[in-house]
Amino acid sequence: MKSIQSRLLYMLIIFILLPYFLSVLLIYGYTKNNVEKHELANNEEQLNESSKQLQQYFHELIHLPYKLYRDADLFRIFKKEVEDSSYLEKSIQNFYLVREEIRQVRFYMDKGEESVTVYNAIVSSRKSKPDLLQEPYIKKLYQSDVKQIIEPPHPLENYNNVAIVPQTDHTQVITIHHKIQDIFTGEFLGVISMDEELNELSQIAADLIKNKHESMYLINKNNQIVFSNNTKQISNPVSDSLKTTIQGEKGSDDIILSKTLTSPLHDWELVKITPSEVLFHDVRKTTFTSIIVGIIVGIFGLVMVGIITYKITTPIKRLTNKVSTIDGSYVEVPFNDQRHDEIGYLEKHMKDMMKRINHHIEREYKLELENKEIQFQALKSQVNPHFLFNALQSIGTVALRSDAPNVYHLITSLSNMMRYSMQANKWVKVKEEMRYIESYLSLQMERFHDQIHYNLQINQNILEIQIPSMILQPLVENFFKHCFEEGHTNARLNVFGERRKSYLYFKVENDEASVSDEKLEELRETIYPPSPTENHEKEHIGLKNIQDRLVLIYGDKAGINIENNKGQAFIVEIFIPLNEISFTEGRIKRESIDRR
Repeated sequence: MKSIQSRLLYMLIIFILLPYFLSVLLIYGYTKNNVEKHELANNEEQLNESSKQLQQYFHELIHLPYKLYRDADLFRIFKKEVEDSSYLEKSIQNFYLVREEIRQVRFYMDKGEESVTVYNAIVSSRKSKPDLLQEPYIKKLYQSDVKQIIEPPHPLENYNNVAIVPQTDHTQVITIHHKIQDIFTGEFLGVISMDEELNELSQIAADLIKNKHESMYLINKNNQIVFSNNTKQISNPVSDSLKTTIQGEKGSDDIILSKTLTSPLHDWELVKITPSEVLFHDVRKTTFTSIIVGIIVGIFGLVMVGIITYKITTPIKRLTNKVSTIDGSYVEVPFNDQRHDEIGYLEKHMKDMMKRINHHIEREYKLELENKEIQFQALKSQVNPHFLFNALQSIGTVALRSDAPNVYHLITSLSNMMRYSMQANKWVKVKEEMRYIESYLSLQMERFHDQIHYNLQINQNILEIQIPSMILQPLVENFFKHCFEEGHTNARLNVFGERRKSYLYFKVENDEASVSDEKLEELRETIYPPSPTENHEKEHIGLKNIQDRLVLIYGDKAGINIENNKGQAFIVEIFIPLNEISFTEGRIKRESIDRR
């Protein structure tokens, strides 16, 4: 037979370590794919966010000149209807200060073919520009139906060759040319050119690009690079090699993410190129580290498996040896219940189980002795019962013929009592026990007439519950023997019964005759000793018999309790656990059938 230690060792290796290594490999592949997808999703989300920022940024810049349409006086100057240089300078200066990234603004008025620039919040004087409409982007704007056009980044240009623009300022700017028209007639009035610094675009690119090996391109619909983190490619056309890379026709491991922009950057494209080793570098490094750690943990696990199997199986072997010593006889096995783990819990319950088994063996033995004793007593008292019943019936018939119904009633009560007393060691319903008590009391009433006072109060919901016979009657009989017949003729007998939680509860009391505290303790010592076969004084045999019968039938939870109510009464309480009634009743019935 294989030991549990070797089987446990094999099971731990097969079902823990082997699946562990397989799971590490599966987790590696699964995690790698999922994390790569996650990284791609994050990059796509960043690209979408950057696209929204770009669209929002250019939307604000493109719509900035529309604020001037609210200034009617400025438009009158554009139309040459008035000459107000100071108002023009103030309006241009205010427009320049609207956004801090504006580097330079040029206002061209077509009516006089004049140009005014503002740089560093300083407005230049007017200068004639008759050839301005021939500049490439201005000409394209003038001849098209669009309202504005975006010129890719270029070095800052001194539009009017004025001294306010330093010759050393070669800042890269992106220019937005806006066409000014009469709102009602559509007449061309001039052009506003705004030179914007690239700080905002650089910030958007910085948020999108996390590694120096990554590339970002903002390409307009003319395939011209408007912005890139590689400044050398700004304003250049998209090269064929770059176009091939973006289209994915080149067999490289680069991850290409692109987003086509919408209004106001129609057909523009935002492209991000990331080498795969850069995008997944941290993921792969973490995964390989996990594999190495997993291997180390696996080796350590092999060692721990051996130790664990030894530590677990040693107490089990000891427990097995203890259990193997148990046979069908009454034994005491030294189980160790001092451990505070599962084995200790098991040993504790094994110890408790052995105690219960020994207790039940002793209980069954005592119950069998008690049953035989009761049967013997019943046989001695059963002197030709049929003859007695027939004789009592004959006497009752004579009483009726003699017109003595009271005599007939008494004989009937006596007959019922004798028939009931023959049911020793049998189960009866509570209502049958109470009917027997009522018959007994009717005989006593005839004997003592109106001197007897009693009250029977039994709850209706317990009348059908079965109990051992002759449990309450001895207590009622004690009332006459130790109370009424000793001169306490004013005493009252109270019999009370009900269900209390999980117990069937009875109380029999008299409210006058009592015992002292010393006598009460003596009674308790007489009633409660553990051995039911001891001989006791005859005057206490009724209480002792009830206590022993209840304990033997129902266990330690059942029994009687006696009190003296501080010398004012004598009370006997009976407690029967309801959860034991059906089990015990069934067992007694089966034993009775087997004996028959």
